[in-house]
Parts: sequence; structure tokens; C-alpha cells
Amino acid sequence: MSDVTPRLRFAPSPTGYLHVGGARTALFNWLYAKKFGGQFLLRIEDTDKARSTDESTRAIFDGLNWLGLRWDETVVYQGANVERNRADALRMLENGTAYRCFCTQAELAERRAAAEAAKDSFKYDRRCDRLSAEEVQSRVDAGVPFTVRFRVPEGTTSWDDLVHETISFPNKDIEDFIVLRTDGTPIYNMAVVSDDIEMRITLVMRGDDHISNTPKQILLYRALGAPLPQFAHLPMIHGLDGKKLSKRHGATAVSDYQHLGILPGAMLNFLALLGWSPGHDIEVMSMERMVELFDTKGLQKKAAIFDPKKLEWMNGQHLSLMSASDLAPLVTPALVSAGLATTEDLYSRRDWYLTLLELLKVRSRTTDDIVRQAAPYLVDEIRYDPEAEAKQWKDRPATAALLREVGTALRDLREWEPAAMEESLRALGERLGFGDKAGKIFQPLRVALTGLSVSPGIFDVLVMLGRDRSTARIDAAVARLESGGPPGA
Repeated sequence: MSDVTPRLRFAPSPTGYLHVGGARTALFNWLYAKKFGGQFLLRIEDTDKARSTDESTRAIFDGLNWLGLRWDETVVYQGANVERNRADALRMLENGTAYRCFCTQAELAERRAAAEAAKDSFKYDRRCDRLSAEEVQSRVDAGVPFTVRFRVPEGTTSWDDLVHETISFPNKDIEDFIVLRTDGTPIYNMAVVSDDIEMRITLVMRGDDHISNTPKQILLYRALGAPLPQFAHLPMIHGLDGKKLSKRHGATAVSDYQHLGILPGAMLNFLALLGWSPGHDIEVMSMERMVELFDTKGLQKKAAIFDPKKLEWMNGQHLSLMSASDLAPLVTPALVSAGLATTEDLYSRRDWYLTLLELLKVRSRTTDDIVRQAAPYLVDEIRYDPEAEAKQWKDRPATAALLREVGTALRDLREWEPAAMEESLRALGERLGFGDKAGKIFQPLRVALTGLSVSPGIFDVLVMLGRDRSTARIDAAVARLESGGPPGA
């Protein structure tokens, strides 16, 4: 590390939602800045006025805030910097590294078509660079429209990429590219370099789809006499089919996962492992741990694979590590939205609610899972899962008789606590000839109490429901079984 304070930027275009690929890029920039005591800056590249929207800008802000990727300093809007971008381009006219091009779009299209017909690749032939100074001035005085083209020097443009090591481009393969349009607005590469110089960016970390832009940008830095930043080009993110991640692979917007019950910490952890390895087979990490472990040596060259199942697994790991009190603010709005409870109700019995969350989180992969599992504890009448009912209540008359016995045993308990429950039900199992196969009681009872085949331990369920609700659920199950209706009816 040099003595220069690292300054990195995330520079999305506000033409859509915050894509997971963009979020991953933002995260790596943020991690580097935090690890090495630098600044993480945000620039909104809104020069495409036709496609840029305020809604998309808000979506970017909302996504970054949800993830906890706070930026330093004021947001930079690229569209506000056009005059400076133009001045930098005109400065290159003055120092001889750029020239005016009077060729029209129609003329260029005609030459491109001729090259294609001759099966040649088209490259601008520098004809306007061969005009005399007098001819150029005459056309300017006459008001002939012109673009400004950068004069690509001979040689090779190379840089040491933090991900891909040394990358080189022969300059002969780069045509004299336009930096200013005829209306005086800057082309992308011109605006990016001008803004990065002004923002004092020391490391440009972005997707490797930008590698082809980098030699042009390096040439512009040199032409403007500015110090070069470092570059790091991150691998692309692919779907499970090995193709670039897109909507056909499912949800690709960060906001989608926010509404699918994914925790921001889990999303960050998952994104961090898409193109970076902390080593030592470490996978589950807090944000603080990621900052501690982050190193560019762990950045990988090959494309990363976005596996939604891995994300769900990661989310489950983070859920299980969270305290119930930290989890409650995330789950409560979802429970209220699902119509299962009110905020006032949950917080009037806060200790009971936090105990419930502790029980449910270990069997959940998303907060939506918690909401689904919480329903039996919050509603008066439960819904029976048809598969659970069919599997655990196969012999309906026998199951009704069994549950009636269970209800009687539980009603007779002096203390409503797990040890007494277990002693009573295991004694019932012995009397019914089940021996040590208590599951023959517990599984049918689980369905009677929750409507589900999976739940916390049966005694925890009974405690959380309480004596009256538990015995009422058992009675309702017996009545259902004795009514003769099929499962799910």
C-alpha cells in the first residue's frame, strides 16, 4: 500500500434496478476502502438522459442502504459535470493529443458498409487529422459540425490489473475514438476519466466487461497529464447454466431478494464469495469479518456462479446466528403484513415472541420461512398441510383414537412444562405398546398442533401454544379425523 489514501467509487447508470452484479461491485469497492482506511464514493452516471430515471436512482440508493453500503462524501451526478468533461477534451485539442473530425455519420456509415462489403474491418482512416491547420480553422469558422477524436499513439498500452495481472493492448487495434460529440457532449470514456480525475480515484474496481475500455481510458489519463489509478476487473457473474446472469435465471434485482426474506448480511456474505475467496474454507462471515479478511489476492479471474440455493443456505446460517431481539424488527413487519398479528400484540408479549423466534429461526432459511412456521402460534384456526396430513394420519380412525388419549393425558398434567409432558406421553406410548418409538405419538400430534410435519420440538410447541390452545387443537384434530373427510378437505 502507498501513503495515498485509497479512494474508490461505484458508478452505476440509473437505467434500471440495482442488479446483483452491481451490488457485488459496490461491495468489493466498499470492502477495500474500509480495509485500507479509504473512502467509498458513489457516482450516478446519468448522462444517458433518455434512459436515466429518478426512480432508478432511488432504487440504487435504496438497495445500497438496505445492504448497509454507506458511501462517503456527497453523491456525484455525472450529468452535472459536462462542462468540465468538455473542457478536458478541448484541452487535449490544445496539447495535440486530439483533433477535430468533420466526417458526418452518413459518411462514416458509407465507409463502414464499403469495408464490410470488401470483408475488411472498418477503422477510421484519420483523414481529418491530415487536414491543414488553415482548412480546419476555415471549417470551424464556417460552422461545420465536428466531433473531437483522440489521436491514438503508436505502441502498446499495458497495466498491472489487480485481478488479471498484466494486460496489454496493441494501440494499432484501437482506432482514433471520439471523445466529444458534435453537440459538445462527452462520450462515456471521456466523462469517466474526467470525473475519476476530479474525484481523485486511486483504484477503479469494476466488472471485467470494462477491460476493453481501460486502454482508451489510460491513454486519456496520460494525455491529460493525470496520474493513473490502479485497475481491478472483477469476473462476471453467471447463472447455473454458465451464461451471463440475467432475468431468465430468476430474480436479479437486489430489491427482489429483500422481499424474498433474505437478510442484508447474508446477501453481502453471498455476494462476497462471488469472485473472492477469504481462504481457509471460510464461508459464513459477518461484515466486520469480511473487512478483516478482504485482500485483493483473493480476487478470482474465473466467472462466478450465482446459485440461489446457496444463497438460501447462507441466509439460513445468518438467521441462526442472529439473536431473536435483532431478528424481531425484520420479522415483525412481515408477520403484520401477512395478517398474522399486530405490532402491539407481539410486543405486549415480547418474551414469548422472542422465544418463538429463537425456536423457529434454526429451521428457517428465509424470514418468509419464519412467517410460515409462526402462523400456527398466532392464529386461532390452523390450516393442515395436505402432505403432512396424508403421511402422518394414514389410518384416520386409529389416529383419532390416539389423539384422544393424548388429549386426556395432557389435560391431566399438574404442571404444563416439558419434563412432565415427556414423562406422560412416553408412559402413554409404553401403555399403547409403542415401546421407545415415541415418534408414533409425536408426529401425529405435531400435525394436530401446527398443521405441519416440521416444527420445533413437540414439547416446545406445547409450551408455546399453552395448555388451552394445545388441547383445543387436539380436539379439533380428532373431530376432523372422525368427520371422515380426506386429507386437505
